[in-house]
Amino acid sequence: MGVKVLDSWALIAFFQDEPAAKAVEELLVAAEEGSHRLLLSVVNWGEVYYDTMRSVSQEAAEVVAREMAGYRIEVVGVDGKDLQLARQAAIYKATRRMSYADAFAAALARTRDAELVTGDREFRVVESEIKIVWLK
Repeated sequence: MGVKVLDSWALIAFFQDEPAAKAVEELLVAAEEGSHRLLLSVVNWGEVYYDTMRSVSQEAAEVVAREMAGYRIEVVGVDGKDLQLARQAAIYKATRRMSYADAFAAALARTRDAELVTGDREFRVVESEIKIVWLK
């Protein structure tokens, strides 16, 4: 079973019914069927929440949070006992031009040997280091 990391870009596209929404929906359905595991950094979870809150409302953000909890997405936190994820995100942030939240998505993909699912072109700077499934 393969492992895929969702970037917040993919989930925001899904919840805002943007062109990539259909592809994200297919990934969510396939995960429910057991075709692959879906991971999401807790930092990227927060990015989806704040983006929805900022662009719509806090009530809408709460609805999105409940919907995300209903999907087979494993939210990966930053564990103080194992700082590998935070360390890799910090390295990406220090050495690449990318946001800290995006650095966590890339770091999660790298540390879990997973494919990153995104349409955010900011990830081109790590394209040679991680596998990326580009959404349009």
